[in-house]
Amino acid sequence: MNRYENKAWRESMRIRVDYNNMMSDFIGERGIRKAQLEAAEGALAAAAASLEEKRGQMKWRDLPYNQDIILRDMKAAASYVRENFDNFVVFGIGGSALGPIAVQQALSHLRYNELPKEKRGGPKLYVEDNVDPERMASLFDVIDIERTAFNVITKSGSTSETMAQLLLVVNLLKKRLGDKWTDHIIATTDKDKGNLIKIAKSNNLRTFYVPDGVGGRFSELCPVGLLAAAVCGIDVDELLAGAAYADELCKNRNVWSNPAATMAVLEKLAMDAGCNIGVMMPYADSLKYIADWYAQLWAESLGKAYDLTGARINCGQTPVKALGVTDQHSQVQLYTEGPFDKVITFLRVDEYRQNVVIPRAFDELPDVAFLSGHSFNELIQSEQRATEYAVLKSGHLNKTITVPEVNAFTIGQLLYIFEVQTAFAGELLNINAFDQPGVEEGKNATYALLGKPGYEQKKAELDAAPRKNARYTV
Repeated sequence: MNRYENKAWRESMRIRVDYNNMMSDFIGERGIRKAQLEAAEGALAAAAASLEEKRGQMKWRDLPYNQDIILRDMKAAASYVRENFDNFVVFGIGGSALGPIAVQQALSHLRYNELPKEKRGGPKLYVEDNVDPERMASLFDVIDIERTAFNVITKSGSTSETMAQLLLVVNLLKKRLGDKWTDHIIATTDKDKGNLIKIAKSNNLRTFYVPDGVGGRFSELCPVGLLAAAVCGIDVDELLAGAAYADELCKNRNVWSNPAATMAVLEKLAMDAGCNIGVMMPYADSLKYIADWYAQLWAESLGKAYDLTGARINCGQTPVKALGVTDQHSQVQLYTEGPFDKVITFLRVDEYRQNVVIPRAFDELPDVAFLSGHSFNELIQSEQRATEYAVLKSGHLNKTITVPEVNAFTIGQLLYIFEVQTAFAGELLNINAFDQPGVEEGKNATYALLGKPGYEQKKAELDAAPRKNARYTV
């Protein structure tokens, strides 16, 4: 039996949300009053009912349950990669990159690529999420493309950055391998639409599909993220089991027992009070890139100019990434003594996967010797608690999410809860949390600048933009 099939184990791995420090009882006059939560209960219940009604449109909510055949094929592809290649390169951007990076950092060895092959157990992983020419050139200085598989991910099949990367690597592979270049490419894209699926079909590439109704920032729990995880030896079944467990928590009709609903209404009330910045601060290097992934999810979903009635509202909360304890020495000064425009969310861990004791030395120096006999585990947890207290004492809103242990089950749980929290927040703000018109404007302008057919009008619009005044350049 898998451990996640044991009910007691699942319950022991349940993520906890402590929002005492959001409440006026603890934080003072700037805190949320209990009466405000009670007054919001009707809106939250309506949001829950609306999400249940729309569930069929949110295909990402089905991912923990409907991928048995996909998982079989994906595991076969992962085995093929592990047996035949030394490197696995992901070409993608946005959720196609942030999700794989976050899960790899959380669940693989923190210095995975630096381990010798026999300890690593799988190919090195590179996620190339930018088109800086120096970065692109540097990749080929550290990999042998004849020993590398490339996973090209774009649902639309028209993402300029990813398709440019594909053009580059196909050219290099053809020069080295001729017709065998196709053995090195795996496409992940829409089943029917876009240029990548045309390329995949015409060249008989191994292909996985992004399901309909699964946008990029909600796609980590489908082949977009699961393939790279499986290639690196991560237990993708346990990852999905964690998401399924979270789905049950997030369906709870008692909204105060529903972590996604509770966090959404807290953030909405904080936004109403002028907290337009949300800081995500994990106290574990393994969770560092969860904050990056969350930043896209929250920003792209909630940053909207118009609500569903067409009224201009320009809503959203700016996500900021921090890392404990590192950013205690760079950002926390602002969080304790700066403006009251932030909510700080601490991510803490109960049990780290390693225990490192601080040995005795320099006992003649009391300011150093007091550390001896403690552990790095105690140190980082004490620092988190101390920072939480400092933020509380200063009257700034904060909450703490506790992960019992960083493993595939809890990471699946965490990702899914954040996704449903975002959907709840969209309902409370009365916006479409699943589109990104602001992103599309930038994409269209890029197409026009590079001369893509069909974008002549946009090019003319860009050409007609006011010319910059040299007076305002120094």
